[in-house]
Amino acid sequence: MTDASTLASAARVDAAQRIALIALLTGAIGIAFSPIFVRLSELGPTATAFWRLGFSVPVLWAWMALEPKRGARTRSPSSVSDYARLTAAGLFFAGDLTAWHWSIKYTSVANSTLLANFAPIFVTLVSWLVFKERFSRTFVLGLVLSIGGAVVLMGQSLQLSPEHLFGDALGMLTALFYGGYILSVGRLRAEFSTATIMTWSGVVTGVALLPVAMLSGESLVAGTAYGWAVLLGLALFSHAGGQSLIAYALAHLPAAFSSVSLLIQPAAAAILAWILLDEPLGLLQAIGALIVLAGILMARRGSR
Repeated sequence: MTDASTLASAARVDAAQRIALIALLTGAIGIAFSPIFVRLSELGPTATAFWRLGFSVPVLWAWMALEPKRGARTRSPSSVSDYARLTAAGLFFAGDLTAWHWSIKYTSVANSTLLANFAPIFVTLVSWLVFKERFSRTFVLGLVLSIGGAVVLMGQSLQLSPEHLFGDALGMLTALFYGGYILSVGRLRAEFSTATIMTWSGVVTGVALLPVAMLSGESLVAGTAYGWAVLLGLALFSHAGGQSLIAYALAHLPAAFSSVSLLIQPAAAAILAWILLDEPLGLLQAIGALIVLAGILMARRGSR
């Protein structure tokens, strides 16, 4: 009976992880649209980032209010520590959005997306140095292969020049902030639901972005219905949809492996930029995408 119970429990865990992996990859594709929305936005980078939260938080708040409050991961924040950790996640994401949206203005979509997705390096290092996690050689090889594939994928689209240096630096800063966000959410998901984390961290992110947008002198009002539609698409499709799927997956998958899997995003972003923005895409990008997928599969095999 004990063996049968153990097998059944293991099967449930495997099923939950498969669903989480599908959610993670789907969420990565969802947020791959975000640089496209930012490029098409009529507003400045920080104002666009603010409306990403401004339009998504009411939807997330309604989701949080309607979800049943039962189980370990659906409790509401109740202590100073709870709110402090949710605030940290929100501030990390505010830094991520600010740096990334500005990088898209100063460099190509390919550069900004690739550099922002170097987050797995920071996630793995912090997990190893701070949280004392240990990684198999197979996982590390998968990480290196995935990042190498992303570089190959973006090879022809990358524009390494002094003119793009500032935007590229912002892209790398984005990776640092996003790594902190992934680690924060991964640990919060052991205690709170996806809706709770997305809502409370989203409120913090929006509050942090508003004064930055105002001090930058950017307009907060889109001039056309098309401009508002772009902002709604960014908020509902990329953030409330894509980012929430990623937050859900982090309850069932290791943060380091999840960050590696998110390297599927540059592949999706490159394809979208090719279709929608006429940025070049060729055989080299296809080879790079296959290398990324091979690295993700290898990291999965080596992930505990």
